[in-house]
Amino acid sequence: MTSRRVRIVEVGPRDGLQSEPGLLPTEVKVRLIERLMTAGLRRIEATSFVSPTAVPQLGDAEAVLAAIDRRAEVEISALVPNTRGLERALAARVDRIAVFTSASETFTGRNIRCTIDESFARFGPVVSGAKAAGIPVRGYVSMAWHCPYEGAIGAEATLAVVRRLDALGCDEIALADTVGLTSPVEVGRLLERVATVVAVERVAVHLHDTSGQALANVEAAVLAGVRVFDGAVGGLGGCPFAPGSPGNVDTADLVATLERLGLDTGIDVVKLAEAADIARPITRRVA
Repeated sequence: MTSRRVRIVEVGPRDGLQSEPGLLPTEVKVRLIERLMTAGLRRIEATSFVSPTAVPQLGDAEAVLAAIDRRAEVEISALVPNTRGLERALAARVDRIAVFTSASETFTGRNIRCTIDESFARFGPVVSGAKAAGIPVRGYVSMAWHCPYEGAIGAEATLAVVRRLDALGCDEIALADTVGLTSPVEVGRLLERVATVVAVERVAVHLHDTSGQALANVEAAVLAGVRVFDGAVGGLGGCPFAPGSPGNVDTADLVATLERLGLDTGIDVVKLAEAADIARPITRRVA
């Protein structure tokens, strides 16, 4: 029987805030994360252990994680680009890490200044180090459907990356519509192919809403069996390295869509709205 329970991974504190134009005070980030916990979010991507020079918006990663009132039922994760980042993440006691690559060679070069092969060489030791420490790993595949530089991405290119992440030992693979240009038909087609490579239970979907189809794409992913979805409170963020990439799908809209489909998110929408009250003024506050 297909599960009616879905997991929402809240990525606003990381993927959302990395795109903001200024530096948000650590205490505001902590308050936002704690409100999200109170709303029932059980997986929160709280920050990134990238170089503060590259992403100064997340330069206080250690301070944020040290200040959060951690809860046993809440998994706190972070993006980790290299072995130095892994050392920092383990010291900060993260519950899960995420590594990042792309199905687009052009985007990978512009975003992290390397080829797809070189990206795997960089984070291969990160994945093995995390697994040795007993930490589960998510692997992101950005530009899984479309790229602002290459246009439509062929399914074989995405599948090749999925296979490599699986072989590397990633526990979960997140397919990202980074520029928000895919359609429900394309979502269904790719997920059908991906399910022949890895179990759909290990697949997550990360959507942006450039073309206004994010929620329809959520429905298509649900029909394909996906039960893990990324959302960003208040629709925060986008990708600072991808032209034309607006905010992530709003967590509140994601909850409403999933529950309309008869799925159980475990989210308190009233308390989620309180978290959104912190998120919505952030752009004005830090600009």
